[in-house]
Amino acid sequence: MGRHDQQTLAEGVRRDRDPRVLLVGYNGANNTGAEALLLVDIADIQAVLGPDARLTIPALEPRNLARYVGGLPGVDVVRMPMIFFPTIRRLVREHDLILLVEGATYMDASASALLWYFMWATRCAATAEKPCLAYAVDAGELKPLNRRLVRRIAPRTDLIIVRSAAAGERLRSWGVDTRIEVTADNAFRFEPRAEDARWVEDAWPEAGPHPVGIAAVDYNVWPVVVRPWGRRADCYRWPYYYSRSPERRAASAALAEGFARLADGIIERHDRSVALICMEQLDETLAERIHERMVHSDRARMFSSRDHDASKMTVLLRSLGALVTSRYHASVLSLPAGVPQVAVRQDLRLQTLYEEMGLRDLCVAPGPHMFDVVRSAVDRLLADDGSLPARLRREHARHLEAARRNPELLAAFVAEHGWRSPAWTT
Repeated sequence: MGRHDQQTLAEGVRRDRDPRVLLVGYNGANNTGAEALLLVDIADIQAVLGPDARLTIPALEPRNLARYVGGLPGVDVVRMPMIFFPTIRRLVREHDLILLVEGATYMDASASALLWYFMWATRCAATAEKPCLAYAVDAGELKPLNRRLVRRIAPRTDLIIVRSAAAGERLRSWGVDTRIEVTADNAFRFEPRAEDARWVEDAWPEAGPHPVGIAAVDYNVWPVVVRPWGRRADCYRWPYYYSRSPERRAASAALAEGFARLADGIIERHDRSVALICMEQLDETLAERIHERMVHSDRARMFSSRDHDASKMTVLLRSLGALVTSRYHASVLSLPAGVPQVAVRQDLRLQTLYEEMGLRDLCVAPGPHMFDVVRSAVDRLLADDGSLPARLRREHARHLEAARRNPELLAAFVAEHGWRSPAWTT
């Protein structure tokens, strides 16, 4: 009998009340992908445990998170300080089930501190003997020190559900020997509100049919690093600062210039308007620099997750004639419409997705000739006879079917740990 089974028998009366669930993720940063994931995760938990389950979601900025979950019953939003260790330990002790709900859980491309946040939550759950589930997450590149940390801490997770077979293989190669299930990202199950169906035409009538989207990321500023002080302009949130140097600043300027020339070429050669898509508020700086460098800036418009929620951003993505993306969830959320796309990858997430779809040649690594390759790919995408959109729709259907296993695994998990499901049957 496992430790959680013993605890369930010893505290059987506890099951008479509604469970308290802690959702640990990257929330409150105005990130479209994180928002779409969280909304599906909340729906899954309430479907499995019933609408009276109590959910607590820590957020970097609670006001940002509250704009789309604040009205949901049973959901509480709490502030997560940047020095998170004591707060996470307290929250874990106050809850019955711990769910890691961030897609980029086992990777450090954005920041080692984000990985430490998830590993600390895992460790606290194990110490407090609370069931811990990693819910449809990913694994990517890790520095050697962080790989050792994952090898030591991640096996203390009761169940890890990963969103790709490659992620599971990476975890096993690092020595993570806990139970791992392979499904797909929960964002494949996200659907926008019906009333938002025509908002792009209403908000941007001069765009014309099927604009081309560019969801760019300035990968030169990552990872965020811990420093006691630094330039205010380089501060993400103290004590975390973007990686900066004269060489990195020059590379960021060149990246903006390259995307600006790409956008101008799309307008000149194909007479398509260009949507500069900020899947996270942090992308606005690069989008603004692209826009100000464009010759045909009047044919381009910036759309930011700070201004538009996941429903509207998804409608925008699905209205495109083609997409150039460095954001994983821009790709995922556009797939039901079969939007032809090419990726400029910043880490393994997009590469893995494109490999799963058999489109490895459309995933471009950053480099000196990157924009030549992307420009040629966009020309091919816009001349496609419809075969690629059909293929992308099939890939979406395949991933959607895999993602539908997530709530089934969640229901089985909570049942294993003694919580009856009043609203779910498998």
